Amino acid sequence: MANRTLQQMIRRKPIDQIEDAPESGKLARTLGLWQLTAIGVGGIIGAGIFSLAGAVANEKAGPGVLISFLIAGIASAAAAFSYAEFAGLIPRAGSAYTYGYAVLGEFTGWAIGWDLLLEYTAIVAVVAIGISGYFNDLLGFMNVDLPVWMMGAPGTEPKGSGLADGSYKVNLFAALLCLLIAYVLNLGMKNAARFETALVYLKVGIVLLVIVVGVFKINAGNYSPFLPFGLSGAFTGAATVFFAVFGYDAMSTAAEESKDARKHMPKAIIYSLAISMVLYVLACLVLTGMVDYKDINPEAAFSSAFADVGLKTIGAIIAVGAILGVLTVLFTFMMGATRVWFSMSRDGLLPGWFAKTHATRHVPTRITWILGAGSALIAGFLPIAEAAELTNIGILLAFIVVCVAVIVLRYKQPDLPREFRTPGMPVVPIIGVVFSVWLITFLQWQTWLRFALWFLLGTLVYFAYSRRHSLLNRSKNPSSGD
Repeated sequence: MANRTLQQMIRRKPIDQIEDAPESGKLARTLGLWQLTAIGVGGIIGAGIFSLAGAVANEKAGPGVLISFLIAGIASAAAAFSYAEFAGLIPRAGSAYTYGYAVLGEFTGWAIGWDLLLEYTAIVAVVAIGISGYFNDLLGFMNVDLPVWMMGAPGTEPKGSGLADGSYKVNLFAALLCLLIAYVLNLGMKNAARFETALVYLKVGIVLLVIVVGVFKINAGNYSPFLPFGLSGAFTGAATVFFAVFGYDAMSTAAEESKDARKHMPKAIIYSLAISMVLYVLACLVLTGMVDYKDINPEAAFSSAFADVGLKTIGAIIAVGAILGVLTVLFTFMMGATRVWFSMSRDGLLPGWFAKTHATRHVPTRITWILGAGSALIAGFLPIAEAAELTNIGILLAFIVVCVAVIVLRYKQPDLPREFRTPGMPVVPIIGVVFSVWLITFLQWQTWLRFALWFLLGTLVYFAYSRRHSLLNRSKNPSSGD
């Protein structure tokens, strides 16, 4: 019995079987290279610049937030090459879940997929909360007052505002944003991608505006001290901002919807990360040069910074651009969560009811609305710090799995047709593993506790349902793929 259970846990889904999914369970291929790149940029640029950059600079790293992003970016780049190789090799929905399932076994794939469901959903909520901060800032520019009860999660009343604890009841704007993105995704990937691409162009334009105008307001004295919290503060900041530099991971879940995934997905992953890191570095330099890190607004850093240096109109434009542009992050990660869930259901690890797609739009509408509602609840009732603690560790573990899997598959099946090959094998993937493990050590114990509880629940679901209902369990050879 124990041996059979172990065989079930380590059985692998053959790559040719992943390729030959039935037509009824496939998604429509509508995305080109630049649409995929836009989705990647849309997922990477957003919370990192418009929300987390200010919070990390103010509370953890000071001007050293630049180092935080560079550390996170190096770790992310090492993993990005591994993702690119897999995306060209296995052009199916599911990303890290699918790669782990094919190379390291069913339970490993399940664990990563289960973790990503929580991580991606929480990221959607975190970004929605960040956008709501800019929305409230914009209303302040316009002298518009909203009812207090709908302006934030309970317990997030600003210090010195005169509001009693409990005045805030729900972050209504953040919750509605999550539902809006679920609606857009349900319009069909072709229409949703057009919406996403347009907003990405707007967002990049806003970031360029920040850089070009802000560079003339830099006061070099604000860079001193550069590391007020020490180098450890920059390292801690890197762990915090890490989820702001891996939107390509969620984008890779759309491989099945690419017109030519084998060629386009690897390029889109590399292009999106390169574009985003250049903009991140320049934006961080401008922000911490314009305003002393102690005076940076953690929730609406750039719009407040421009208002502080006498450019209130520019600040208002940035606030509007942040609200619209950061919607792309919600789009990318909610899409990622739905595609992971869809893949797990199609493989039998979750009920097949969830894998049903719309008859004409060919998108998993049931899953999308469920995840939209779940992220709306998190965004509406949790402070941004608590919601952010639900993220990161699962993503870092996914990076570890993908980096290990690309090494294993390269040596076990070196002759598979690969459109892109990770350079510096195995050194680059190992760097990705080391950085990811290192960043995990900087996460708070509360993050570990939440992760452990979620993982325990997932393990129970796997042994109670998934291992018996897995499509591979119907195979005559339970160790298929070995």
